[in-house]
Amino acid sequence: MTPSLPVADAEPLRVLEVIGNAIVGGMETFVARLCAQLRRQHRFDVTCLCPYESTATHALRASGCTVHVAPLPDEPVWRGIEYASALVVDEGIDVIHAHLTNAHLLAGIVGRMTGRPVLATIHGRDVQVADVAMHRMAETHLHVVSRATLYQALAAGVRRDRISCIVNGVDAELFAPGAASGALRRACGIAPDVPLIGFVGRLSAEKGPDLFVRAAALAMARRLDVEAVMIGSGALRDSLVALAGELGVADRLHIVGERSDIPDCLRELAVLVSSSRSEGMPLAIMEAQASGLPVVATHVGGLPEIVTMGETGVLVPPGDVNAIAQVLCNLLDDPGNRAELGRAARRRMIERFSLSARNAEVAGLLTSLVHDRPPVLRATRRTPLTSVKADAGKLRSPHGTTPADRG
Repeated sequence: MTPSLPVADAEPLRVLEVIGNAIVGGMETFVARLCAQLRRQHRFDVTCLCPYESTATHALRASGCTVHVAPLPDEPVWRGIEYASALVVDEGIDVIHAHLTNAHLLAGIVGRMTGRPVLATIHGRDVQVADVAMHRMAETHLHVVSRATLYQALAAGVRRDRISCIVNGVDAELFAPGAASGALRRACGIAPDVPLIGFVGRLSAEKGPDLFVRAAALAMARRLDVEAVMIGSGALRDSLVALAGELGVADRLHIVGERSDIPDCLRELAVLVSSSRSEGMPLAIMEAQASGLPVVATHVGGLPEIVTMGETGVLVPPGDVNAIAQVLCNLLDDPGNRAELGRAARRRMIERFSLSARNAEVAGLLTSLVHDRPPVLRATRRTPLTSVKADAGKLRSPHGTTPADRG
């Protein structure tokens, strides 16, 4: 049965999004798009708790969300638990939605203390031991984004009636084929007719950016007209620059950092590569496919669920830079096949991975968690301190004194 959504005349549900990081990444993008749709289409009031200020928090506020900032360490501390619990009561929160393990641990504790249901979205390939423990102890509900993660979670002991698999979605109107502005090429000094292969993602080990550099270097050795671009930031940037120099491709491999014009950048590319060592269901790959790009991806995590081998892209064994390079050259040599893969990829994104449909499923799940639990008393928002002091005078101890009498 599809979970019901709030009806038009009902009081909006109040959700607290506990977000374990605030970088420019897939998880943060997922949350921002979800929050915008929850507020706009499904009558939710959305409050966010983030670990620090960033462009991600600015975007959430711009979309109309209330944003609080407090530390979210890997292991919750009492001040954080105290802060979040008071926030839940003061804001009259109905349901808590956590993202990343540190957020799940805090949300599970706070949910138990305040009687609120908790949903934890697992964005990566694996459910961590701590996530399983909190799920079992606090009876949180898990949401995974790929069937690979679902089966791993079930094998780890997660209850089948308390886990939902709702895949990620993509905005096929925003990410669509079309004429590119050329801004990316101009920024890199790349001529309009040069074939360009790309990588979009965080420059961290699990994403395999070093594997992309090695594969791109092999492809560029075979195709002297090709250049490569990497869009993203992360701790490995300096080492990737050094690696490109060692491989002799520093002048043809461009690491451009974060960009706000990703839809336009994707239109500049001939092929997108995902060289990840570990993945859930990466938005960058879905966005590339919606843009009509063929994808070369490693066979890890949820990637086989979004890249159909030989129909919408090509899957290669994880870590196999030679295979990535060979497929890249094959696709660059065959524009007709490249175009057909791209068209098929876009069709599949539109038919099976609609962002609005996927977010509606998450909204329905949040709603069902509230309706399936005994009702909790909503606190009046931001009760004036004067009222609290006046009420305190009515509370008497066994000794006949009030809190006010004792100072």
